[in-house]
Amino acid sequence: MVQAIIKEIIMQKNLVIVESPAKAKTIEKFLGKDFKVLSSYGHIRDLKKKEFSIDVEKNFNPDYEIPADKKTLVNTLKAEAANATTVWLASDEDREGEAIAWHLYEVLKLKPENTKRIVFHEITKTAILKAIEQPRDIDLNLVNAQQARRILDRIVGFELSPVLWRKVKPALSAGRVQSVAVRLIVEREREIHAFKTEASYRVTAIFLVPDTDGKLVEMKAELARRIKTKEEAKAFLNVCQGATFTIDDISTRPIKKTPPAPFTTSTLQQEAARKLGYTVAQTMMIAQRLYESGLITYMRTDSVNLSEYATTSSKEAIIQMMGERYVHPRHFETKTKGAQEAHEAIRPTYMEHQSIEGSSQEKKLYSLIWKRTIASQMADAELEKTTANISITNSSDFFTATGEVIKFDGFLRVYRESYDDDNEQEDESHLLPPLTKGQKLEQGPIMATERFTQRPPRYTEASLVRKLEELGIGRPSTYAPTISTIQQREYVEKGNKEGEKRTFNVLTLKNNQIHDETNSEITGTEKAKLFPTDTGTVVNDFLTEYFPDILDYNFTANVEKEFDEIAEGDVQWTSIMKNFYEQFHPSVEKTLSIKTEHKVGERILGEEPGTGKTVSVKIGRFGPVVQIGTVDDEEKPRFAAMKKGQSLETITLEEALDLFKLPRTIGEYEGVTVSVGAGRFGPYIQHNKVYVSLPKTLDPMKITLEEAEQLILEKRMKEAERHIKKFEEETELEILNGRYGPYITYKGKNYKIPKDIVPQDLNLESCMGLIKIQEEKEAETLANPKVKPNAKVKENPKDEPKAKAKSQTKAKATTAKKK
Repeated sequence: MVQAIIKEIIMQKNLVIVESPAKAKTIEKFLGKDFKVLSSYGHIRDLKKKEFSIDVEKNFNPDYEIPADKKTLVNTLKAEAANATTVWLASDEDREGEAIAWHLYEVLKLKPENTKRIVFHEITKTAILKAIEQPRDIDLNLVNAQQARRILDRIVGFELSPVLWRKVKPALSAGRVQSVAVRLIVEREREIHAFKTEASYRVTAIFLVPDTDGKLVEMKAELARRIKTKEEAKAFLNVCQGATFTIDDISTRPIKKTPPAPFTTSTLQQEAARKLGYTVAQTMMIAQRLYESGLITYMRTDSVNLSEYATTSSKEAIIQMMGERYVHPRHFETKTKGAQEAHEAIRPTYMEHQSIEGSSQEKKLYSLIWKRTIASQMADAELEKTTANISITNSSDFFTATGEVIKFDGFLRVYRESYDDDNEQEDESHLLPPLTKGQKLEQGPIMATERFTQRPPRYTEASLVRKLEELGIGRPSTYAPTISTIQQREYVEKGNKEGEKRTFNVLTLKNNQIHDETNSEITGTEKAKLFPTDTGTVVNDFLTEYFPDILDYNFTANVEKEFDEIAEGDVQWTSIMKNFYEQFHPSVEKTLSIKTEHKVGERILGEEPGTGKTVSVKIGRFGPVVQIGTVDDEEKPRFAAMKKGQSLETITLEEALDLFKLPRTIGEYEGVTVSVGAGRFGPYIQHNKVYVSLPKTLDPMKITLEEAEQLILEKRMKEAERHIKKFEEETELEILNGRYGPYITYKGKNYKIPKDIVPQDLNLESCMGLIKIQEEKEAETLANPKVKPNAKVKENPKDEPKAKAKSQTKAKATTAKKK
């Protein structure tokens, strides 16, 4: 049947359109010469970038455009489609893929009788041929679900952003799912700051017990409760002095550990972060490459289901590698509410392939997916847990010793799941020595160690994905872009936090004496955690106050459910848009008309001593600033940028005033004032219009005139070494010494000096000759793009704070423009 259909097809001219060139290359290998496979490079059409592009009055009709960089591609696809007898739209099997197929159908003006929609969730020859055997029409319900999300997000972003520009700071933007993600991070940060650490004592005892050979071995046991105070801990250790410790009860019970389900998008992102250290975006990029190379199934899914092929081939692989006992076929069911995708979990396309060829990152991620899939079809791990209760004479308290031994490793032979707090968990997988009820134990040291309650952990990218999934916010395709967006918008930053030194008390009962000592530890160290910025916090508070629905977790999750209902064909997408807009738009207009006494996010700290002027903190044009004075005062307000690590919510009046202690004059050198100032990139020395960055080893409040003079002289020497030669007759031309060697600079452009030429020997004429040669080469490169241009000459980075500020401001402006 399939062969007959293929034979009929190959007699015609066929055009297959997929989303990516990598995918096209893989599919082309499976189809014959009568199939041409081209890529649309994602969406070929979208809402206009700089316009609202939605006609609210006409049932939220979207106004799509073909971006300038896609017009040539669209013309090529149109020409190829016109020449083809059959066009196969083979974009991904999800809402986004369905929308891409629909846009292609519309833009290329395809005809229903010549167009077929095919879908597959793995790029294998079998899957492609099966898809061709079972073509279908474009699912307009899925298309409408994607359009609804795109249009709703455009409404929120386009209408909320101007409110933020006016009320908070220019160039800000808001998004529906992104704003909720920021709220989670802000709320967690406030939980951390509000958390009050409580101390208690954990009591552990070492007992000496004979092993099977009669040799005494140590057995660790822990008191069944925590003790609140030092006095109570001492009292308990006093009770233990001279006490008898007896095995009161022993219980042994079998335990089974079941393997986790195969990967969904969310669980893959989480586990790749924990085990491999990959960011969410990195994981998706690598997974996309694996999918497009035909190595794994589709990587955007919230299904844990495996096909019959996957379970059968997994069984064969397990028997071959480990034996029949390790096999336990399982069927997993998706528990995620509103799971939208009908395809499988993420798995290798060929289970017999334990490893692949590829980059190091691809190999690691593939191995992780293979192990998780194989483990899901393996036998439970069988363990035996022994618990011994140890009684204490003259006390109702008791110690507990636990031991766990693996009787059969099962799936643990291949895979162990990780958790966010793995580093805080103790491995209790150990065997207890042989014990009998009523057995008296020889007492070793007993320690009461002061321990502290742990504050909630900050989110990692992976744990934020898990939380969003728990709340029903977002879908497999949205996690990675959401997390990238909130960092790009500088509402959230990923960073590390250094731990703080903390002392703790240890009481030790040894040789019938109690020793009291104080130890120290570093606590609170964090790596690659998500921290809210001041801007993110202020925007979050503003949106929470004036647009509570947008920031409400249940509301956002319900919107996702409505998208699912549209995808199922149960509701019209336009009716959902109408209901949303009728409530949302009036809130926008009302908020824009509200006049507030203070700027959003502004916080009054107090008054400046001596002047009585108001000291406040707020979000300025370039970030959080401290302000002394108001616009109503006779004198203009003074401003100081806040230091890294300071925040609007926690900065004190004293810390704010310290920021105004610079600039300060420290004396004169060569008849010109020397001062210390603070710029956006750190403190600096200023002398005769020259700026010198201050090393971190020198305190700007304590630096002496002599130290400043030394820095000025060092700067002059560096500058002298940098300037090799000047020409009076052409002041715009100079030979400089750069990081990568000498070069010519002329009218703002830089030119290489060949290695066999001594720079000092160059005259004006020879310099102009070198410039002419290089400019002719550049002109040739522009005319013929295949010719590689010369490597750019890079100058030494200037260390003046002003120069740094200028270059970084320019870079920020370019980034903002790109966004």
